[in-house]
Amino acid sequence: MNSRIHTSLPAGAARLLLAMLLLAFNCLAYGAERHYTVIAPDGVSLAVQESGDPAGPAILFIHGLLGSRLNWEQQVASPALQRYRLVTYDLRGHGLSGKPAGAEAYREGRRWADDLAAVIAAMGRPGAPARPVLVGWSLGGAVISNYLAAHGDAAIAGAVYVDGVIELAADQITPHPQIYRDVTSPDLKTHLDAERAFLALCFRRQPDAVTFQRLLANAAMASWDMQTAVQTMSVAASAGLGKARLPVLLLYGAQDALVQAAPAIARARAINPRVRSIVYADSGHAPFIEEPERFNRDLAAFLQSLGQ
Repeated sequence: MNSRIHTSLPAGAARLLLAMLLLAFNCLAYGAERHYTVIAPDGVSLAVQESGDPAGPAILFIHGLLGSRLNWEQQVASPALQRYRLVTYDLRGHGLSGKPAGAEAYREGRRWADDLAAVIAAMGRPGAPARPVLVGWSLGGAVISNYLAAHGDAAIAGAVYVDGVIELAADQITPHPQIYRDVTSPDLKTHLDAERAFLALCFRRQPDAVTFQRLLANAAMASWDMQTAVQTMSVAASAGLGKARLPVLLLYGAQDALVQAAPAIARARAINPRVRSIVYADSGHAPFIEEPERFNRDLAAFLQSLGQ
């Protein structure tokens, strides 16, 4: 019966059916997101997401303070990056990841480094490590440095610091004392207003209203304990970035209102003279959101320079 129905289909309808089946297969194979949880050594659950080509070279995106995987939507959806295995995760205290109580869960940079190591290990398969390129935005840059200091660079293929925190130093971080004070305020209105002000400083070119509101709601999900403790988090820049043997790219917005691009790049080069840098003259703290097409091209070019 099925055979008779199949042979009775017009040629055009049969081709359309085949195209629809192929499209569905491709969506399952490459377009659908996969969500899973990785448990850090100290028991914190980390929400991980994957998309793109599961067999492609891996890119692991690490968001910044008050963010989540939602920061990387324009990379995850980019046609220029779909041939890669695109992995995001929510840092501890952020998004859908665990939010342990107390400062100790956040103040030690080693804990953030071990989280990243756990995600990298979970990405691999027996006898086939993933060796991702790490892309760390803002606080994510400090996470990369702490990872390199604690675990070395054997398990990764390269690193990109995107307006990354090199050190929590006065000459590299633009002072906003009221905002950093108020995000730890016990008063809800004061706390939320400070988070909105912090988020606005992330952009020279503000995103559309819907995106900004989503990112603001995202920020409101972050742990208050984390926001207090992370301001004094240990960052092993010299031990990590300084010993990196693999290719490292620094990508900064010249109009960054949070991290001072020129001093941060100069300090990174003093620690590791082999690093390369690109500066976006018209971007602020989030060039991957403000100039996503250019950023995605530059990221793809960096991976291609690694033979990926």
